[in-house]
Amino acid sequence: MKKFRKVLDGLTTSSPVNPSGSSSCGSAAGTPSAAQTPRELEIQETLTSEHFQICKTVRHGFTYQPTALAFDPVQKILAIGSRSGGVRLLGRPGVDCYCLHETGAAVLQLQFLINEGALVTACADDTLHLWNLRQRRPAVLHSLKFNRERITFCHLPFQSKWLYVGTERGNTHIVNIESFVLSGYVIMWNKAIELSTKTHPGPVVHLSDSPKDEGKLLIGFESGTIIMWDLRAKRADFRIYYDEAIHSASWHHDGRQFMCSHSDGSLSMWNLRNTAKPFQVTFPHGKTQRDGRKESCKPILKVEYKTSRNSSEAFVIFSGGLSYDKAGRRPTLTIMHGKAITVLEMDYPIVDFMVLCDTPYLNEIQEPYAVVVLLEKDFVVVDLTQSNFPIFENPYPMDIHESPVTCTAYFADCPPDIIPILYSIGAKHKKTGYSHKEWPLSGGTWTVGSQAYPEIIITGHADGSIKFWDATAITLQMLYKLKTSKVFEKPKTGEVGRGAELVEDDPFAIQMISWCPQSRIFCVVGISTHVILYRFSKHDANTTITSLEVRLQCDMEDVISPSDTENTPYFSDPSSHSPQPQPPSPRSSTPDSVRDSIPCLKVKNRMIRMPPGYQAELVVQLLWVDGEPPQQISSLDLNSAYGLLAFGNCNGVAVVDYLQKTVLLCMSTLELYGSADPFQRLTRSPRKNRQSTTGLTELSDNQVSLDLERSKSPTSDHVNGHCTSPTSQPCPSGRGRVPGGLEGPRLARRGPGRPPFRKAQSAACMEVSLPVSSLTEGYSSRRAMLQQLHGVSMYSHDEHHTTTYSWSERESRENSFSRSRSSSVSSIDKETKEAVTTLQFAESYSRKSDTLPTPCLWVGTSLGLALIIPLSIPTDEQERQEDPVTVAPTATVLMLKGSVLRFGFLDCGGALILNPYEVWRDQHAPEEPDRPRKRKLVNFSPSSSQEASGDGHLAVVCSERQAKVFLMPSQACLYVHNITESSFVLRADVVSVCNSVCLAIFCANGHIMTLSLPSLRPLLDVNYLPLTDMRIARTFCFTNGGQALYLCSPTEIQRIAYSQEMCDNLQEMLGELFTPIETPEAQNRGFLKGFFGGNAQTFDREELFGEAAAGKGSRSLAQHIPGQGGMEGMKAAAGGVVGELARARIALDERGQRLGELEERTALMMTSAETFSKHAHELMLKCKDKKWYQF
Repeated sequence: MKKFRKVLDGLTTSSPVNPSGSSSCGSAAGTPSAAQTPRELEIQETLTSEHFQICKTVRHGFTYQPTALAFDPVQKILAIGSRSGGVRLLGRPGVDCYCLHETGAAVLQLQFLINEGALVTACADDTLHLWNLRQRRPAVLHSLKFNRERITFCHLPFQSKWLYVGTERGNTHIVNIESFVLSGYVIMWNKAIELSTKTHPGPVVHLSDSPKDEGKLLIGFESGTIIMWDLRAKRADFRIYYDEAIHSASWHHDGRQFMCSHSDGSLSMWNLRNTAKPFQVTFPHGKTQRDGRKESCKPILKVEYKTSRNSSEAFVIFSGGLSYDKAGRRPTLTIMHGKAITVLEMDYPIVDFMVLCDTPYLNEIQEPYAVVVLLEKDFVVVDLTQSNFPIFENPYPMDIHESPVTCTAYFADCPPDIIPILYSIGAKHKKTGYSHKEWPLSGGTWTVGSQAYPEIIITGHADGSIKFWDATAITLQMLYKLKTSKVFEKPKTGEVGRGAELVEDDPFAIQMISWCPQSRIFCVVGISTHVILYRFSKHDANTTITSLEVRLQCDMEDVISPSDTENTPYFSDPSSHSPQPQPPSPRSSTPDSVRDSIPCLKVKNRMIRMPPGYQAELVVQLLWVDGEPPQQISSLDLNSAYGLLAFGNCNGVAVVDYLQKTVLLCMSTLELYGSADPFQRLTRSPRKNRQSTTGLTELSDNQVSLDLERSKSPTSDHVNGHCTSPTSQPCPSGRGRVPGGLEGPRLARRGPGRPPFRKAQSAACMEVSLPVSSLTEGYSSRRAMLQQLHGVSMYSHDEHHTTTYSWSERESRENSFSRSRSSSVSSIDKETKEAVTTLQFAESYSRKSDTLPTPCLWVGTSLGLALIIPLSIPTDEQERQEDPVTVAPTATVLMLKGSVLRFGFLDCGGALILNPYEVWRDQHAPEEPDRPRKRKLVNFSPSSSQEASGDGHLAVVCSERQAKVFLMPSQACLYVHNITESSFVLRADVVSVCNSVCLAIFCANGHIMTLSLPSLRPLLDVNYLPLTDMRIARTFCFTNGGQALYLCSPTEIQRIAYSQEMCDNLQEMLGELFTPIETPEAQNRGFLKGFFGGNAQTFDREELFGEAAAGKGSRSLAQHIPGQGGMEGMKAAAGGVVGELARARIALDERGQRLGELEERTALMMTSAETFSKHAHELMLKCKDKKWYQF
C-alpha cells in the first residue's frame, strides 16, 4: 500500500514537474482553472515487480518454411520441423506445442522413439538432439555434434536404442540413444562398395532395416548404388548399381522386395532373389512417344509401398514424377491402388508426406488409413479408406495466412455470449465435402483450465477479409469471416478514370480495426483510405449502404518557428469555416492529372441483401484533391454510446455521426489549435518534388530514395490542398458529400510514373531481417521507422504473387536492406508535419473550469501534443436522432516528447475508467409492440447529469519517448517517466492485470516494459524480442490479463504472457503430449509361415554395437553435449537470465527506495528525540530550584 499526495509540485518517479501548477513541458491556453483540486488522493498500488514475468505461451498457425515430418503411430502425435529450427508437435485439438533449437539451425529430419515419449531431430548444423516429450514443455536431453561429417539421413528401428546415421561422405554411423554417444561400429563407404568401383557412391540418402531380418540394413546412395549390409558378418550381401539417382526406397512388408524412386520419374521394383536387374520399372506419368522413348519426367522425390488386408493390391503413393511438357501444373500426390491411379493436385509444393498405418511393425500388413501431406504453406490429411480420397477437416488454425495478415487485434475477457453467436453464424458458411471420420491425430490429452475466460483475436488481411478467432484457453478456432470487398463495386478493366487509382493487387487491404464487443459495432480502415462501419444482426436484411465522402487535404506546410512565444493562429476569422459547395467532377471523363473529388473505390449504391452477421451500414471515403490521392488514415476510434466515429491522417481529423449519417468535423490539425497553437507556423511555397508513394508491396532499386523514404514519418507526409470546413449536412441515404472550402493555388500535379496509390501493407510478408544495433541507428524516431511500415512494404513474391524465386535469393534480397543513417535523415526529421497519431472518445474535462465530465475526443499528434475536443450530445433518444451533435475545438493542449500513442483514464481511486457504450440490439429483429427498441447506454454521463461527482480523474498519456499522468480538470502533471532515450515506443496500452492497472509498453529495441499507474514506477523491463523485422512492429498488441501477441512469421501468431500468474498457470493450460499406452503386440503369423522362414529374424544389437564388442566411437568425430531436460531447466529457460536480472534490478531499486524512506523516518525520529530532550532539559532547569510546596 502506498499513499500518494496530489500536490501541485507533483511526485514524480523520473523527472521533476514545474511547481507552478501546470506541466513543466505542457502548455494550456485559456483562463486559469477555477476547479478545486483535492488536497489528498489515496491510491493503493498493489502491483509489484513480482507480479510480472515474460514467457511464451503458444504459437498458432502453419509452421513457416517446413522441412520435415514424423509420426508416432502408437501415441498418434505428429511432428513438423522448420527451416528456422522450430519443431511443432500436434495431437488432438488443444494438444499443440512449439519448441525451438537454441542454435536456430534448420531441421533436416525427425525420428520418433515410438511410444517412448522422445523425439530425435537432425539439424543442418550436423547436430542430433534428443527431446523429452514426457513433459508439457519439451526439452533437449542430449545433443551430439558431428565435426567432420555432414548428416544426410537417419533411421531408428522400432523398439531399438541404436540410431543409424548416414553422412555426406557415404559412411554410416551408429548412435546409442540412451547415452547419446557413438558406437565403434562404422560402415565405411569403401567397405560397402566393391573394390573395383572407381567412383564415390555419393551421400547416403536412405537407410532401413529389412522387415524379414533386422540384421540386414539397406543402404541407398545418391548415385544409384544400393547395398544390403549384413550387420553380423560386416559385409555386403548384394550390391545394385542403377543408372539413375535414387531419392527414396520402401519395403514390402514381407521383406522380399522393395521399391525405389528415381530422378527420371521412374519407379523400380527389386526382388531379393535376383538383384541383377529390377523386375519392374514403371514411369507412372510418362507416356511413350512415337519413337518409342518415354517422355522425360520430373523426379519422384519419395515413394511409400504399403499393403492392405482388405485388398491383394498394395498402395503405392508418391510425390512428383510429372512430365516436363506439362508446364504450369500444380504439384501432385499420386495414389496407385492396383490399376486405379488417382492424382491429387496440391495448391503448394510438397515438402514431405507420410502414410499413417495401424501397426508400428514393418513385417506386418501395414493397413494404411490416411496420408499426411506437408506443403510449403498448407497441411493436408487424405482419407485412404474411401474411394474418392476426401480430406479431413483440419482442427488446427492452419489458414491464418490464407491471405497475408496486415493487422491484428486482441480482446480478452469478452462478453461470454459473443463467441457462441459468432460461431453459429460462421458455421453456416463452412466448406463441405470433408471426410466423416475422426481426425486421425488423436494423441495427447488436454482439458480447459480453470483460468479460462473468453478471448477473441481479430486478423485483417490483404484481400480485405476479416477473421474472428476464438482464442480461449490458449487455443485458436475460426469463428467468423467477413469480406469487406463486398461493399464495393468490382472495377471494370475498361473504366476510364477509375482503374488508375486502384491499388494494383490489394485495394481492399485492412490497415486498422476498431471493435466494441459490448455493442458489437465493428469498424475497419482500408488501404484505399476508406472506413467501413458494421453492425451485427442475427437476421438477414436488404439495405442500402450509406456513403460519405470527405475532403481532408491542405495546401500549407507547417513550420515551427524558433520562437514559440508568438502564437499566430492560422484561422482567426470564424467565417473561414463556412462550407463552400463545389460541383462534383465527372468521374468517367476526369483525366488522371486533374482528378478531383473522386474516391478510390466505388460503393455499391443499390439495394443489397446482407446475410446474418456483420452488415455494412456506412462507408466513409477520402477524396482525391486536384490530382493528388488522399493520405493514409493513421488513427481511428469509435464510441457506440456517442454514436460517433473519428479518424485522422497527416492532414487532419474528421468526426462522423454514424447515427445521423453526417460529417460533424473535418479540420486540419492546425485549425484544431486555434489561438492555442504552441508553435508559430508559416506557409511555404509548395515543393516541386512530391513525396514518393512507392508501392507498399514493391522493392525499390534506388537505395538512396529508399533511405529517404525510410527516414520520413508516415505521419509526416507533405500536406496537399486546403482543409475543408466542418459540416453537419444530413445524408439520409445514398452518397453524402463534404464540400470543400475556398481553394488556394494548387501544388504541382502528380508527376509521370508516380503510382497513384500504394499497395497493401502486409504485416505477414515483411520479412526483412535487420541487425538490432543498426535499427536504432537508422531510425531516430518511431515516425521515421513507421515510414517503412506505412510507406514501403516488402511482400516476398512467393507470399502473394505468382512470380517466385528461390528461398536463398529472397533471403539475400531481404538481408540486403541497409539501416545506415544517411546524411539527409537529420534534415528530414526536422520537418514538422503534424499528423493525428491516436484518437480516443472519453468522458473527460475539456477546460480547467469544468466541474463535470462531458463527452470528449482526445486527439494525439506526431508533435507530442494532446488536444481535447468537447462534444455536446443530446441525451434524449429522439433528440439524438434529429438534433445535431456540436463539436467545438477548445484551447486545451498538453505536451509530451515524441508522437502521442495512447490515452488512458483512471478514477481518483486508481481504477480504470471504462468507455461508455451502447448495449447491443438487433436492428433487423422483428419489433415487439409492447417492447419498443430503445438505445440502452452504459457509463454515459452527459453534462446535464447531476450524478457525476466532479472529483476529476487521471489521464494517462503515453508517447514514443515518455509517459505522463495528468490530473483533470486542473491539467496538472502529477507524474512523468522518460521511457527511453536511445529507442522509441512502438506500442503502449493501459491494461488490467491482477485486479489492478498498469501501462504495458513495447519498444523498438525489443524491450517489454510495464509501469505502475498512476505513479509510473518501472515494474518490468526485459529485453525479450529484438525487432528483426517490421512485421512484429505492426502486429504487436497487448491485452488485459497479462497477455500479448504478434505475428512471428508470415504464417504464425505467437502469444506471450507478461504476468506471473499467467506464467504459473501455463502448465495447467498446456496439453500433455505423452499418454501411457501399451505397445501393441506383434501378430502371431502361424507355425507354417514361421517354419518356412516367414518370420522376421531378431538379433541382439547390443552384442554388435555395444562398447564391449565394437569399442568406443571417435571423440573427434562427434561431441556429446548434455541438455536441460528437467522441469527446472525449462522453467529457467522460460524465465531467461535477462528477465531474472531485470527483475533483480527492479527489486533492488524498490529496496533502495524503501531504505531511503526508512532513512528519512529515522532522521525524523532523531530530530523528534532531540527536540524532546531539549524541552526536557529546559523543564528540568526551570523546576530545579523549586520546593515541593511550590508545584
